Amino acid sequence: MPDSPEPSPLAPSTGAAGDGPAVGPPSVPPAPEPAAPEPPAPVLVAADTRWLRRALFMVVIAILGLQVINFAWDRLGGFLFNLLLAWLVAISFDPVVSFLARRGLRRGVATTLVAVTSLLLVGAFIAVFGSLLATQVTDLVLALPNLVLDITAWINSTFNTDLDPTRLTENLNLTPQQITDIASYLAGGIVGVFTGIVGAIFDFVTIIVFSFYFSADSPRIKRWIASWLRPARQVTFIKVWDISVQKAGGFVISKLALATLSAAFHCLFFYFIDIPFWLPMGIFAGVVSQFIPTIGTYIGVALPALFAAFAEPIDVLWIVVFATVYQQIENYVFTPRISTRTMDINSGVALASVFVGAALFGPIGAIIGIPLAAIVIAIFEAYGQRYEVHPYVQRNAD
Repeated sequence: MPDSPEPSPLAPSTGAAGDGPAVGPPSVPPAPEPAAPEPPAPVLVAADTRWLRRALFMVVIAILGLQVINFAWDRLGGFLFNLLLAWLVAISFDPVVSFLARRGLRRGVATTLVAVTSLLLVGAFIAVFGSLLATQVTDLVLALPNLVLDITAWINSTFNTDLDPTRLTENLNLTPQQITDIASYLAGGIVGVFTGIVGAIFDFVTIIVFSFYFSADSPRIKRWIASWLRPARQVTFIKVWDISVQKAGGFVISKLALATLSAAFHCLFFYFIDIPFWLPMGIFAGVVSQFIPTIGTYIGVALPALFAAFAEPIDVLWIVVFATVYQQIENYVFTPRISTRTMDINSGVALASVFVGAALFGPIGAIIGIPLAAIVIAIFEAYGQRYEVHPYVQRNAD
């Protein structure tokens, strides 16, 4: 009997004998579990080694450069400041030197003539008033503590306060020991003053020599500096130089002339009404009134008025009257004739330049602050661009 065929593996399974074929749902393979997300591949940021080396090199060079500049400034700061003063002196007298040069004198000869004349005038003043000035300055310094005591006593009696004059003099650096040291320094008259400034002879010679050089060789210096610039910038540089010298130099010359006149008139008036220390007081009033704008006139007469108030109170009235009258004469007679060709500086800018110069360089900085501001303003006025004011702004500016 033939063999029965083997059941196909795909045939449905049968149940027990006698049962029908088992019918059921087909088997479904289980769903695969979702695979875990793979971690993102790390992103590597690689710096350019050449750029990094160059940046580190520039940082090191910058630090070394700052150290060198700091070291050089510590050693050469005084000399560089003297060069700045020399340049300001040179441009101050440049209008006079240029005037003589246009009349046929060689520039070196014209500079020599101006320098010798200036030194002779200063020497004549020292010869005539030097000893008297040194004596009065010494007496003035010695009188300052007594002035502080008088002012303190007047404030205490008038306003019923309790100020301590001893502590006040200490805060003002007017202790007896300091006053004694200053007086001993000044007590030798003009010879003692010159002996005390022996250490400053090198600075004085430096300023004189370089100011002469800057003035006499000004054309050659301008050409040498311009040779390092592009041709288009050379013209701009020469214009800026000429404007700076003309405006700032004329400004300084006019202020020196006005200060001389003011000091002379104040000295004569103080001598006439017998103000204590009339010579240094007059010089102080004349110089301060010109080189400290807006408030300089009041500062100049405040100190002599204080001394007069405790010596001869009526003199305070005469000082105020004289200062008022002279200020009007100066504004309407002297200034228009002396400062017609010089630039005018806003009083706020001029006063700020005085304070900035004093903060940077001390008393000398207060004097040179305005000329430096005059140079900057001259450059901006020459090359700054201005626009016509809009009618709305014109109507609503007030």
